[in-house]
Parts: sequence; C-alpha cells; structure tokens
Amino acid sequence: MTGDGTRAVRAGLPEPAAYQPPLPGPVLAAHFHLPGDPADAPYGYGRENNPTWSALESAVAGLESPDHDAEAVVFPSGMAATAAVLFGLLRPGDTAVLPSDGYQLLPRLRARLEEFRVTVRTAPTAGDAQLALLDDDVRLLWIETPSNPGLDTADIRRLADAAHARGALVAVDNTLATPLGQRPLGLGADLSVASGTKALNGHGDVLLGYAVARDPALAEALRSWRTTTGAILGPMEAWLAHRGIATLHLRVERQQINALAVATLLRERSEVDDPRYPGLPEDPAHAVAARQMRRFGSVVSFTLPDRAHAERFLAALRLVDDATSFGGVRSTAERRGRWGGDAVPEGFVRLSVGVEDTADLVADVRQALDTAARGGGAARG
Repeated sequence: MTGDGTRAVRAGLPEPAAYQPPLPGPVLAAHFHLPGDPADAPYGYGRENNPTWSALESAVAGLESPDHDAEAVVFPSGMAATAAVLFGLLRPGDTAVLPSDGYQLLPRLRARLEEFRVTVRTAPTAGDAQLALLDDDVRLLWIETPSNPGLDTADIRRLADAAHARGALVAVDNTLATPLGQRPLGLGADLSVASGTKALNGHGDVLLGYAVARDPALAEALRSWRTTTGAILGPMEAWLAHRGIATLHLRVERQQINALAVATLLRERSEVDDPRYPGLPEDPAHAVAARQMRRFGSVVSFTLPDRAHAERFLAALRLVDDATSFGGVRSTAERRGRWGGDAVPEGFVRLSVGVEDTADLVADVRQALDTAARGGGAARG
C-alpha cells in the first residue's frame, strides 16, 4: 500500500489522458445533456450529481478508507454533513447517543432532533462514558474524538463493538484528527463525518463537509437526503478542496510538530492551567490517542487565569490570527467562551497551529504570554 503523501497527491485523479490536465477544472453546470432513461445517466441535473463532486468524493473515500471499499458524500459544510447523518438516518421514536462535550452546535441539533421525537442521550467523551448509555433502544452512537474544544479522546473500537452488539450504527466526527491522523472506518465505525472546511481544505477559503460510509445503502441514504434537501456543494468549492488535498500530508506533519512545540512551552508556564494536546505523553488523552491515531492534530487548548488575561494574550500575538476555525495553514486562536456554547472557563483558549516555522511560532506565543502576564497588550484594531 502506498504512503499517505502519495495517496494525498494522487487522490481522486482520473486516469492519465494525453493532453488532458491531471486535475480537471470545476464543472459549472446546472444540467447535462440527458437523452434516454435518466436512470442510466451518470450526470443529469446539478442538484443530484456533478463530476467535480465525484472526483472529490473519490479522493476523500480513498483517504478515509484506503484498505476498504467506501463511499463518500460531500456537503456544503460540516454541519450539513452532520445533519444529513442525524436527520437522514434517524426516525421518530429512535434513540441517539451524542457527546455532551462535542462541537458547540450539537446541543442545537439535539433540540431539533427532540422536536422530531428522537430521544437523545449525552455523556462526556473521556473515559468512554457514552458506553453506559447504550442499550437495545439506541439506533445511532455519535462519537467525537478528539473532542472539540476539550481534546478528550474515546476508544472508537471499544465503543463501536459495544454499539454494534446492541444493533446501533456508529458515526465518528473525524474533523480534528483528519483522515491522515485517524481512520474511524478501520476502527469499526460505520460512518466517518467531518468538516472539510478545516484541515482537509486547509486554506480558510472553502466551506465543506463530508460523510464516508462502508455500507453502500448508508451512502445512498445520505445522497438521497442531499438531493431532497438541496444541501449541495458548489463545484468551485469542491474543486478547491480537491486541489488542497494534495498538500494535506505536508500540512498535518508540520502542524503536529508545531502543536507539540507550543504545548511543551505551555506546560512550562505557571500561569497556564490544564494545557491539552493529545500528542503530549503526559496528556490524559494520550494513551487512547496513541492507540488509534497516527497523527495528533493541530489544536492545543489551555486556560489562562481569567477573561482579561486571555484577551491580553490574544491581542499580543503577531503570527496568530484571532479567528474561530482550525486546521488551516495560518495559526489561529480564540477565547472560546466568547460564544457561550461550550462549558469552558472564561480564560479558556483554543489555539490551532499552522505551518509557520516552529521557532517563530513558539517565540510569538512566548512573547504574548509574557506580555499578558505583565498586564500589557492592546486590543487589535
């Protein structure tokens, strides 16, 4: 089997053809010539399918499941992919188990699911706490590991085995890990779901989501949901994301190096509480992460003494943008509590490292910590 870099560079490319580009441009078409029976047509109407989607879906499926046959379905955002799984596969009367410490929009989805008479149970990610909520009523278990923003981990194989023994489907949010860091389908999950807005695209210029399934029937159910709801990805966005995949292996390698260096610095600072990074051997999540992850991601979290201290730190950064995404080539950070949707302290900071030179990034974080500790730092204009 070829390595990650080779797969990323060649993911989803067509067979070489004389005088044709290796990655064809985006197909900007609302409809296609459609003689005869539409059932025999690979492409007919733009809400149903598009060649640019197909190329990206082939690339994503090959990265998420290089050893297995799998099918990917792309969506216009990570939340669109999440909603397709939860609303497309669950029915009134079903029960779902979600993490209580997952992505901040999950509580809103929970409220919507309950409006549709789906019972939702929640438990934290750490310690495989969701295990205690599984019984024969559960139709779907949703795992987020590492969790965002707390960076706790759950044992995917253990939870998947237990859920399958109860007849439940298992979906894993693989956004933070990326398919080069963790392959949930190989660990027993039925679905791997992610926001490709983050590391997959990596350049902060595309909103994108996807779900990958081993069972063709699950993939078809998600495609049907996409067509029926019109939750479709634009061909230009699909093409940009596909182009970005070619450097995914380079980006995640540098980000892991940078994240570990920043996390190591944070552990040395007396004003920093609970620095978290699954790649740190001392981290509470490391033992589980080391068993199932091949790379530990780009996100570091930590807590400063209070809101004002955290805001001074963010204002003093020069190479790190104050923004609410992660996984990009440029480092970003934010005081996560400003959104109000996460159970985190006021001084909690989520920092996503980019691909800057490691020494420069560490120096910038250090000087920002020093400035904040002295009480300096002016708000950015």
